[in-house]
Amino acid sequence: MPKVTIDNQQIEVPQGATILEAARKIGIDIPTLCYLPGLPANTSCMVCVVKVNGRERLLPACATLATDGMVVESETEEIHQARRTALELLLSDHVGDCAGPCQSLCPAGMNIPLMIRQIATGMFTEAIKTVKADIAMPAVLGRICPAPCEKGCRRSQQDDAVAICLLKRYVADVDLARTESYLPVQAADTDKRVAIVGAGPAGLAGAWHLLQNGIRCTIFDEHDKPGGALRSAIPVEQLPHEVLDAEIDLIRKLKADFQLNTRIGADISLDDLRKNYQAVLIATGSMKKEDVERLGLTWASKGIAAAKKTYQTSLTDVFAAGGVIAPSKMAVRSLAQAKAAAAAICQFLTGGKIVGEPAAFSVHMGKMRNGEIEQFMVHANDSPRQCQEIHQVEGFSDQQAVAEAGRCLHCDCRKPISCKLRTYSQLYQARANQFKEQRRLFEQQLQHREIIYEPGKCIDCGICIQVAAQAGEELGLSFVGRGFDVRVAVPFDKSIEQGLRKVGRQCVKACPTAALSFKEDGDEAAVR
Repeated sequence: MPKVTIDNQQIEVPQGATILEAARKIGIDIPTLCYLPGLPANTSCMVCVVKVNGRERLLPACATLATDGMVVESETEEIHQARRTALELLLSDHVGDCAGPCQSLCPAGMNIPLMIRQIATGMFTEAIKTVKADIAMPAVLGRICPAPCEKGCRRSQQDDAVAICLLKRYVADVDLARTESYLPVQAADTDKRVAIVGAGPAGLAGAWHLLQNGIRCTIFDEHDKPGGALRSAIPVEQLPHEVLDAEIDLIRKLKADFQLNTRIGADISLDDLRKNYQAVLIATGSMKKEDVERLGLTWASKGIAAAKKTYQTSLTDVFAAGGVIAPSKMAVRSLAQAKAAAAAICQFLTGGKIVGEPAAFSVHMGKMRNGEIEQFMVHANDSPRQCQEIHQVEGFSDQQAVAEAGRCLHCDCRKPISCKLRTYSQLYQARANQFKEQRRLFEQQLQHREIIYEPGKCIDCGICIQVAAQAGEELGLSFVGRGFDVRVAVPFDKSIEQGLRKVGRQCVKACPTAALSFKEDGDEAAVR
């Protein structure tokens, strides 16, 4: 039996085993997009390339047989660059968005399309979980946010954008009206303590996210009630105090400690906070330059100097978020910064590398071309926007919310988690526009009762062709065309329903991208 060394680990493998099979036996994960165990190697994606001693060119691990004495490297910079280039070439011909345009424009990065679909199907508990994963006080924001997310809504190219902000308010109001409002699961107490200076939107949001991670929070504020500018600068007709108080009470239920009527620098010093707590988050709103410098912090052009992604200040155990960094009219931006700062604080407290929240890899289709919006409209109802002046005061009824949610075009990816192209593009830091070309037209084939085929997301790996052939599909799938224009399709111009009568579901699970996906929501759980 051949003995092979891979990344300085030796293994004995059966005759006829490939490098990929040998690597997996010792726990080395060589990425691949076009290989499925039990099927012949396709060697089309070239993401699995490795370096073999004595060979000048990189070789595909999925098809190269392991031979006795072979020495293999799988994690050099040369190999990473080759994999990155292979991914970038695949991305150059990719037609689709990893995240919907609305989510990409949301400062908090909330999964808006998922929330909307959950509302449309009456899954209100799941919807509030989706919202509160990223936004601490959605009933408040649903009343005051200027809705930058709606500017990216593709539905506006047909008639009007989906009323995203009012839908967020609706699901938050439904939750607050319950006897037991939703509270996230909290991690076990870590015995770590963070002082938060300021009980405005950023401070409250920072506590919301830190408390979920088992970190105790004490929120200091100079006023006699928490809320900051949410309480003092917004007309009560727009944001009733009972709504604000109800959402603050949920933060209290997570065991936040409020120390009110306490001014930092007068009643207690920053030095004292740093001695008594493992980290400090400053979220006071705008401060004067002299006050910042008096605290021993560095001043930037508009506020406290803080790192862009981590919000760490010149004092390593002090972080800052919200208007204290730079004035902003959008509370959602302050909440988003506080969430990112909370992630960085957790990393700081556990001794990890402080990087903040990792940015998710995403491909963007950009502006719709003629005929494309009609492809998306197939999934949506043709109701007009349910947003009238009265809704700004009273919100949506159940019926109006469901109708409005039904207007969503579902233009986000249906397999954002299980898509290997996205996973590996993030891992190898591939650039989506490195080889930018005029993209193909967006297309969806919907004839199949269970699945959707989007040719623009297909990487021509051939796995679905093999799966269909192995199952004895009468028509199955095949490569059609030549050269760069080759595509996977059903022979004789037949429909996807006719081509995949037996193994449509298996093909969806085997597809490394979202070229084949399930029509029904919940497809991600079914694929994983």
